Amino acid sequence: MRKLQVTTLLALFSLGTFAQEQKNPESTELWVPVPPVVNPGEGTKPPSDAIVLFNGTSLNEWTNEKGEPAGWTLADGCMTVKAGTGTIKTKRGFGDCQLHIEWRTPAEVVGDGQGRGNSGIFLQSRYELQVLDSYNNKTYSNGQAGSIYKQSIPLVNACKKPGEWQVYDIIYLAPRFSENGRVAVPARITVLQNGVLIQNNTEIRGTTPFIGLPEYISHGMKEPLTLQDHNNPVSYRNIWIREL
Repeated sequence: MRKLQVTTLLALFSLGTFAQEQKNPESTELWVPVPPVVNPGEGTKPPSDAIVLFNGTSLNEWTNEKGEPAGWTLADGCMTVKAGTGTIKTKRGFGDCQLHIEWRTPAEVVGDGQGRGNSGIFLQSRYELQVLDSYNNKTYSNGQAGSIYKQSIPLVNACKKPGEWQVYDIIYLAPRFSENGRVAVPARITVLQNGVLIQNNTEIRGTTPFIGLPEYISHGMKEPLTLQDHNNPVSYRNIWIREL
């Protein structure tokens, strides 16, 4: 009985102490760690901790798939797909990231469906976020601009008119693989197009092939970012990335 009384008294004391601490605002204040200071940039300038992949003056951060200099056209502060020169990729590899990229389809409309202003942004060179002129242009919904190609339909169509610059702001979490090579945690992506949410923490189910189903094949954490040559003169500018 005495032991029970002591236990009860200790419990009441603890509750009293807890209740007293709850009246003290300092009990819920955290002073460490202190977040690093980042200058967010003004206008089109990137944040101070971003890696600038393209600033309109040089293709030095990019190569073709053979590791040779990128063959796209560089003019007027942007780079434009030069049909037949092939896909280009970053020299550096990236995993979890925040990516900002601006793109423009041709003002002169040629073709329709998937043949109109087609390109693509491949995270880790495998998982495609579609670039397409989807302004009054009918195609399959999981292949329009803002789709995770052949997988996830965008929440809305936020495309501007052909010839106007558009923006993707992307938060990407890379997949994790177990020791046996199987995917343990699938990739996830959030995308804002022109300030509008179009992919909301969407699970990526694997690669994004033109034919066939998605699948995961084990790969490294840091892989190049790839931009697609789909034979349409799509332009890109102001590309920067923050590693997360």
